[in-house]
Amino acid sequence: MTPRLTSLLAALAIAGFATGAQAQEKLKIGMLATLSGPAAVLGQHMRDGFQLGVKHLGGKLGGMEVELVVADDELKPDVGIQKVQGLLERDKVDVVVGVIFSNVMMAISKPVFDSKTVLISPNAGPSPLAGKGCSPWFVSTAWQNDQNHEAMGKYAQDKGYKKIVLLAPNYQAGKDSMAGFKRHYRGEVLEEIFNQVNQLDFSAEIAKIAALKPDAVFAFEPGGMGVNFVKQYAQAGLAGKIPFLSAFTVDETTLPATQDAAVGLHSGAQWAPNLDNPVNKKFVADFEATYKYVPALYAAQGYDAALLIDAAVKAAGGKAKDKEAMRAAVRKASFTSVRGGAFKLNTNGFPLQDVYVVKAVKRADGKYATEIVSKVFSDFADAYAKDCPLK
Repeated sequence: MTPRLTSLLAALAIAGFATGAQAQEKLKIGMLATLSGPAAVLGQHMRDGFQLGVKHLGGKLGGMEVELVVADDELKPDVGIQKVQGLLERDKVDVVVGVIFSNVMMAISKPVFDSKTVLISPNAGPSPLAGKGCSPWFVSTAWQNDQNHEAMGKYAQDKGYKKIVLLAPNYQAGKDSMAGFKRHYRGEVLEEIFNQVNQLDFSAEIAKIAALKPDAVFAFEPGGMGVNFVKQYAQAGLAGKIPFLSAFTVDETTLPATQDAAVGLHSGAQWAPNLDNPVNKKFVADFEATYKYVPALYAAQGYDAALLIDAAVKAAGGKAKDKEAMRAAVRKASFTSVRGGAFKLNTNGFPLQDVYVVKAVKRADGKYATEIVSKVFSDFADAYAKDCPLK
């Protein structure tokens, strides 16, 4: 064998080994979620929904084996920054999926964008990232924070409530919730009450509501905050006297604890377990069979995040390690959502979607869930997209 032929065969062998190694390369996904404290259940739903999406796709996204690295931000912005830097620098993830709370999102978005890594949010949708501060590296499978609250503002207006009290935690999503509600509500807002994040005693706030005697109250209190507020509202004798409207307060994360105290209460949502389409029916049935609890919208959005990544890797021609290719691909990726039909994004990376009024019910099997009452908006775009410079 000539030296030249030996070198050629060696080169071919090395090329073949490299091709094989590349084919076996895993897609590394970093998930950042709140998985401790009173709001941990929200992160649990998101994580479990995402994992079910990967399972339904055979353990692969876009044909690539998935390595999922999960981190707990503890609902602390500084911890979130520390954890996301670990995902980016130590774990070298290809995509970041997260987070639950908007104060954490505002903290971690800059280091993720600076690293030129795609950030997919299955929940937090702060207004600064929807308008002038939008980023080509950001995509949401959830909502812009205002959207579900806007549905309840319109619902309150249509119901003829003249005087309302608004209640929300004092952080970005709480401020967005009130802005969203007021966008379609034309009555009088008697007071905007801001409570602490993770607050569990609402006696002072409930006493103030009772004294103001509004026609209705609107509350955004996710996780453990929602559980305690709904229970204390009922215990104070206000349930049935002052109509209670909400978003992210009465859902499948809080209903296992509030149960009958929340039945009949109305909320704004872009999804519910009883949405009648094949993808959603399979998702809900398999989720309950796998995890033994009813999924909330956080789980549905986590599931859609997995489907989006699968479609994006395919759209990028399998070039998941090429950051620019993935950035472009997530914007044009197409898949059938649990919401029904093709998932659609606006220019700012937030969904164009239907938004509903839902009601808490006790199902025939004894479990508690939300069900669609009526559609409020169709293909609804958030109010900030017009200010986003992306096209």
